[in-house]
Amino acid sequence: MPADLAVIGLGPYGLPLAQAAVAAGISTLGYRTGPEPGSLSPAEVRRMVAAGFRHATSPAELGRVRTAVLCAPTPRGADGGLDLTQVETAARTLAGRMRPHTTVILESPVPPGTTEDVLRPLLEEGSGLRAGRDFHLAYSPSRVDPGNRDFTPANTPKVIGGLTPACTESAAAFYARLTDKVVRARGPREAETVQLLETNFRHVNIALVNEMAALCHDMGVDLWDVIRCAETKPFGYQAFRPGPGVGGHAVPQDLTGHTGRTLRMVELAQQVNSQMPRYVIQRAATLLNEHGKSARGARVLLLGVTYKADLADQQSTPAEEIAVRLMSLGASVSYHDPHIPSWNVLDRPVPRADSLYEAAADADLTILLQQHRTYDLQGLSVKAQLLLDTRGATPTGAAHRL
Repeated sequence: MPADLAVIGLGPYGLPLAQAAVAAGISTLGYRTGPEPGSLSPAEVRRMVAAGFRHATSPAELGRVRTAVLCAPTPRGADGGLDLTQVETAARTLAGRMRPHTTVILESPVPPGTTEDVLRPLLEEGSGLRAGRDFHLAYSPSRVDPGNRDFTPANTPKVIGGLTPACTESAAAFYARLTDKVVRARGPREAETVQLLETNFRHVNIALVNEMAALCHDMGVDLWDVIRCAETKPFGYQAFRPGPGVGGHAVPQDLTGHTGRTLRMVELAQQVNSQMPRYVIQRAATLLNEHGKSARGARVLLLGVTYKADLADQQSTPAEEIAVRLMSLGASVSYHDPHIPSWNVLDRPVPRADSLYEAAADADLTILLQQHRTYDLQGLSVKAQLLLDTRGATPTGAAHRL
């Protein structure tokens, strides 16, 4: 049976969009572009299927939809920029089946200009149709925040930038079925640059507070109390919190490989954030030494190895580098995470703690990397011999904070 919508790419951007579309009563078809880490639980996917969501069994099914949204992943490539390979593959797959009057929207994070300079030629060449005349083409930055219960696709405004005004309106009509508010950008490049600005804003501000964490530790200042007080300011400030590193699917872009121009703030932020796992190891080794123990031979328990709390997604999680560095120092590493039943680092399985409290009591050092809701941090702080809290989640004085 033909569907109204095809979501091409069922990773961290595509699955939440498909979920929102199914919830809005839109007949939705999903098509995978390759191995893609999902951001929904198996139970959520089962509920989508029960509500009518279908996986495409053949690319031919893509030619029978009114709207196609490309959500293929764009991971960081070897040159540091975004790898558009899966977007290009998805475009070619769609183009060979596309019919006139289809609305095509790109949601993958891409450098500005991709919709017009990369996607449009692929679609036109493969279909024989003309963008803006025979089919509508637009870009809309994905604003998915996995696990966020306050902001969902329904109450998060959607930015649209079409190749022509008619393209914008066609895409806006589709998104109006999913969200309370649609914001029209001047064109696809402006909409693409919205995604660029939003992603870089996050990384730059996390870098600032990560630097503040090291500075405040050296000065003997409680950064977490500083943040608590600062966020009472009702204007000119947004609270960000430090952590062991920045994970997730949103890759910061300095555009060096696309324009020859470097966003120096972004480049510096990447350097700062990439050093955080090393800083965690430095703090861990210092704590062990202060308590008469060496990192070599120490039993270290890592709590929470996902990139975000209460999710099973491990994309770019800093836990992996932290584990590798601990192992290189000769530490014996184990982990606990209610969402991750097994974990391999350097192609070797990391022992999983079955009894959390017993493991914390047995470990020379416990490092809280992710603050899952199921963790009783007060109880852990009592049981653990030594606890390093990289999230500022434990009660004041109950642990050593980052």
